[in-house]
Amino acid sequence: MTGRILRIELRRSAAVPTALLLLVTGTTLLLTGTNFFAGRWMQLALTTRTMLMVLLPLTLAGGAWLGRRDARHRVDELFASTVRPRWQRVGPGAVALAASVVIAYLLVFVIAAGWVVRTSGYFPVAAIVVTVVGVPALVAGAWLGMAAGRAVPRLITAPILAVVGVALVGLVPDLVMMADTTSTLARFRPEPSAVLLIPTFSGGVDDFQTITNRVSVLQLVWLVSLAATGLLLLGAVRRRAVALAVLPALLGAAVAVPLLPVGGARGAAVVDPVAIELVCDNNGRQVCVTRAHAGVLPDVVGPAREALAVLAAKLPNAPVRAAETQQVPYWARLTPDPAPPRHSGDTLVFEAPSIDRTGGADLSDGDFRPSLLRAVWEQECGERSTPDDEPLARMVAAAWLSDEPPTLESWWDRAEAERAQRAYQSLVSLPEAEQRRRMAAAREAALDCRTEPLLALLPQEKP
Repeated sequence: MTGRILRIELRRSAAVPTALLLLVTGTTLLLTGTNFFAGRWMQLALTTRTMLMVLLPLTLAGGAWLGRRDARHRVDELFASTVRPRWQRVGPGAVALAASVVIAYLLVFVIAAGWVVRTSGYFPVAAIVVTVVGVPALVAGAWLGMAAGRAVPRLITAPILAVVGVALVGLVPDLVMMADTTSTLARFRPEPSAVLLIPTFSGGVDDFQTITNRVSVLQLVWLVSLAATGLLLLGAVRRRAVALAVLPALLGAAVAVPLLPVGGARGAAVVDPVAIELVCDNNGRQVCVTRAHAGVLPDVVGPAREALAVLAAKLPNAPVRAAETQQVPYWARLTPDPAPPRHSGDTLVFEAPSIDRTGGADLSDGDFRPSLLRAVWEQECGERSTPDDEPLARMVAAAWLSDEPPTLESWWDRAEAERAQRAYQSLVSLPEAEQRRRMAAAREAALDCRTEPLLALLPQEKP
């Protein structure tokens, strides 16, 4: 009997239309930004969770629309006169809506997985855990929306709930982050742990990181308790029952908030040691990338070996292999990393290029090869203050390696461009042996995290 009622609910209620709306919206949003997750399972999981800032408000609105069905058809008084408990009457509709939106959410993930499975070199199990956390979030949204629709059966309830959902899920974390960045010590004043009660991740997690299982479990505890509150509110009739229905959410928050880390997404993320393992191409000079970016290896091998050949021809004690950096960028870390391990002089350490929509390297802007020549003058020195002239000096040094004058960049002003040109001409006017001596000294100093010899290439007087 229950199965027959459930099938009727699926055919005739707003459950399936709501799920279809979620499926179309979520798939469209994900497939218009596949470069954000292509080739990386963890980034797909995080992007799918980020989609909750759109899917949750739609689920709340769909639940509210379904919740006002009895009042819309003017049968609420009739059903209230029956002897069956209210939860038995609303249960099949609640299960139908919850099952529909969950299936739509998982289908969005499965469809987007086609852009990951072809080029990914690493499948972290934590990606499944991170994705599953979105399931109770949608169930809670569906049942809370139904409870609101039953309590306030007005036509405007659904759109109001959608707006409130966008504000809570989408805007609150951004407002907290914006308020945090107004301070010069923004990175050292992390967001409160309660921010992680919101199930979206709006940024701050690097490809080399993963969300800890502890955070995911605590989020599950909170969201399951919130879903329980929604179901109890949906079946509550008396005021005392309504008051008691709030208890699961309060208890879930009381358990989760003290145990969740501060710092929002940055506090919830840790380095994934498998993601930063190197995978290499040894058919020639060795070129390596991290396992998280294994899909870009075929595209970067050629430019990297060309850069190594240029270095071997121009620079004494040139690096003989190239490898992607294994350091998490500063913006993704909650606390500074003042002393990361330094790489040896025989290795050219570079940052991976942007990833395109298919999971390969996006080399369309032509900047990857010049960036390799600039990287030879860099060392992983931790978070230190960078002199204003250091990027310009690297440009001049890279131009010397390529035997071409510095290219005028769009962000340069004319005075800086002229300064770079003068520095290059002054350098190449020296005897070749002196050029090599100065550049070798500049590289040795750069490997020791000293920039004075490199900065000495530039004219001292500034325009």
